[in-house]
Amino acid sequence: MGVEPDDLRVARGSDDVQAAARALGVAPGALATTLTDPGLRLLVGDGGGVALLRRGWAADGHAEAVLVARRDVRTTHPAVTATAAGWGCERVRDGLRDDVSPVAAPPDDAPTAERFLHLAALAATRVEVAVALARDTGRDTTKSDGSPSLGADEAAHLAAAHALRPLGVTVLSEERSDRPVSGDEPWVVLDPLDGTGNFRAGLAPWAFSAALVQGGRAVAGLVADLSSGRRWSGALGVGARRDGVPVRPRDAGTVVAPTAPSGSAVQVPRTARRVRVTGCTAVDVCLVADGAAGAWQNLDRSGTHVHDVAGGLALLAAAGGVALDRDGQPLELSPDTETLIRFVAAGTEERARELLRELA
Repeated sequence: MGVEPDDLRVARGSDDVQAAARALGVAPGALATTLTDPGLRLLVGDGGGVALLRRGWAADGHAEAVLVARRDVRTTHPAVTATAAGWGCERVRDGLRDDVSPVAAPPDDAPTAERFLHLAALAATRVEVAVALARDTGRDTTKSDGSPSLGADEAAHLAAAHALRPLGVTVLSEERSDRPVSGDEPWVVLDPLDGTGNFRAGLAPWAFSAALVQGGRAVAGLVADLSSGRRWSGALGVGARRDGVPVRPRDAGTVVAPTAPSGSAVQVPRTARRVRVTGCTAVDVCLVADGAAGAWQNLDRSGTHVHDVAGGLALLAAAGGVALDRDGQPLELSPDTETLIRFVAAGTEERARELLRELA
């Protein structure tokens, strides 16, 4: 099979697809959707190595990354196992030989953020399955704030909390009462199913969101859009990625906002070309982190809970973006899922302060 190249990267455009198609002896059209389908991943290298991976589930219900086609790449290649881990898969299957390689977890002495991201990816996949199985079970209620609560919310919480338990830190969740967190102790906050109303209506997006917080800052996060399969993950000092590709904010003209305030209209900043309301805050903030939107704000309403935004805020910080509270100070997060917080998020401090001036 030859020597494995160690420079594999996620294909980002037509040139990568064309090169991979030549290496594999297939038409470029056979690989084109790897650029848009989160369940496919095309890895290419300057040394000629190519790997086409597909995310799926085995007969035993475990998620796995299937190596569909390859050139000079094995299931144990670091880029292959990293892709599988990011998808929340516990193993890689060689689709040509049916060999299976496990995806190893980071060692116990690895940085907490690294261990968190690995477990959060597993949690997102388990939530994906639990939510699907809980759909239309009939266990629907209404929360004290008037928002819907479905049987899927509880199923999602149980799946996520179990997956994150090996991290050994306090986990706060929208679906449970807060537990005390002392001093500078790190803590995890998760929203097992953000966008419950969207999920119930079948209107994308709805998402899993988790963040590792320390010293008031979200230092690592993972958000998985369960309606499309898109995943954002990242950590401070490491950077942010969407579906394996590095992302950064940009000064786009779109501003995203939560659902409209009851009885009033959404404020449209003077500098915005358009305002979008998706009903899924976790995804909204990720859109600022990856440059799809220019900013996010909730200053024209009562506020947002920490579990709704922490995952996205971690991605925003990792990508180089900024979140400021209504007083213009860097946003600090507290281990309190009841209190509402108000802030603006943007790619640059200048843009964030501009929004503050317009919406104050």
